[in-house]
Amino acid sequence: MKTIPKRYWRNLDIPLILAVLALILLGLFIIYSASAGKLLSENTNPFYYVKKQALSALLGFIGVFVILSIDYRAWRRWIRLMYVINLIILLSVLVLGTSQNSQRWFRFSGFNIQPSEIAKIIMIVVLAHHLEKPDNIANWKILSPFAIIGLPMILIILQPDLGTSLVFAGIVFAMTYIAGGDVKHLTFIGIICIIITLSALLLSYYDIVEIIKPYQLQRLLVFLDPYSDPTDKGWNVIQSMIAVGSGGFFGKGFLNGTQSQLDFLPANHTDFIFSVVAEEFGFVGAVVVICIFAVIIWRGLRIARLAKDRYGMLLAVGCVSFFFCHLVINVGMTLGIMPITGIPLPFLTYGGSSLLTSILVIGILLNVGLRRQKIMF
Repeated sequence: MKTIPKRYWRNLDIPLILAVLALILLGLFIIYSASAGKLLSENTNPFYYVKKQALSALLGFIGVFVILSIDYRAWRRWIRLMYVINLIILLSVLVLGTSQNSQRWFRFSGFNIQPSEIAKIIMIVVLAHHLEKPDNIANWKILSPFAIIGLPMILIILQPDLGTSLVFAGIVFAMTYIAGGDVKHLTFIGIICIIITLSALLLSYYDIVEIIKPYQLQRLLVFLDPYSDPTDKGWNVIQSMIAVGSGGFFGKGFLNGTQSQLDFLPANHTDFIFSVVAEEFGFVGAVVVICIFAVIIWRGLRIARLAKDRYGMLLAVGCVSFFFCHLVINVGMTLGIMPITGIPLPFLTYGGSSLLTSILVIGILLNVGLRRQKIMF
């Protein structure tokens, strides 16, 4: 680990850092608002989730300094090892992980660690290395990045975690396209993926083969018409839409959201935290949050454009696609325009693995940005 040269710090992306800090701080307030009442009713410290989230943020910041101290180009030498370790961890969680509806976590001393979150970072680094050579996606070699990400995706689907697999798909399509992948080939691959997905749904629906778990299939079917089962399967999305709509233009105020405070809205500090934002801070608050994310995406694209080399550019593109996919899927889920998949909203959703991963992805962007100039005086 080397000391970062002082001349690099002039390239530090301050707007990006401020945007991230603003979201983390807002997330702590919203997590408190969404969870304090329920925790008090259980005779638990109302700051329990806030403290754990703040600790995860602190660990993330430490991780960023570690990432910044190592030139991103040096990561190439560890690509194969990272990929193998990634597969081993994803396999291990299927055997040793804790299980409720899904087997996604390792549990250590009261903390849940979700390997699929860290896998997103590893795959961004691995794909950037593979795609930096244009010959690797020439003609039908364009299938190679999908083959590389395919095995981790299968292991994640087996947990089962369809939401994370959607993020993986978004990342690989975005990175391959920006790397110069042929649009016709990518379109064909996309169509094939849709056909496979629909086939899996049909086989599961008619109980021919259980490719998708029953509760996941129900979520997808309820998405089409949540009012077909408003008191059970459709409850989550209906309450989320009510919360978003009831916030009006300026919202009901901090700690005054009825759907979240009266416990009508489930998972309000995790999956549906954007609904709490919209209810308590209204349309204005929701737009502000989306605008802050837009700043992160804009600064990420700027870092990609100014990157020193193709590898750095692709790393930045992978990071931007990570945030874009999470934003679209999570917000779409809370508005009822996308199926409920359990995808977190970066920096806002309660969850140590999610927050840590999001901060480390920012660290990758900052690393590429710091070293963007070829000659520095």
